[in-house]
Amino acid sequence: MDKKEKDLNFIEIGARIRAERERLNLTREKLAEIIGLSPFYIGQIERGDRKMSVDTLVKISNSLHVSVDYILKGYSSNDTNLNTQTNFYVLESDEKNYKEILDDDIKELFTILQRCSKTEINLIKDMIKLILPYLNK
Repeated sequence: MDKKEKDLNFIEIGARIRAERERLNLTREKLAEIIGLSPFYIGQIERGDRKMSVDTLVKISNSLHVSVDYILKGYSSNDTNLNTQTNFYVLESDEKNYKEILDDDIKELFTILQRCSKTEINLIKDMIKLILPYLNK
């Protein structure tokens, strides 16, 4: 791998942050409020004008519910010992139990959602997008 491939592209990093923020229908102001930064600073990060600390990177990652790998590289690592697909880190030995519990929860949610109209589902999706960033605060 040459030096160019190792370098972080802060414009692309900022674009991924912005895309994920917008996917959750968050304004810069709202994301800044959630993680305790200024909207101006968030804008600088999103444009790639300013680098961020590891602490800020983790706060943004948690608030947007994406992995740090995704923010930095645009994809998540495929570590054989960890399950990072869901942003939860589970040892391989516990992964089966975790998946069974998660599957049961997802089935229950799916059963509930099957009773909802399209309008209600859209409302629920909007509410989830609104709530998720606050869960890791």
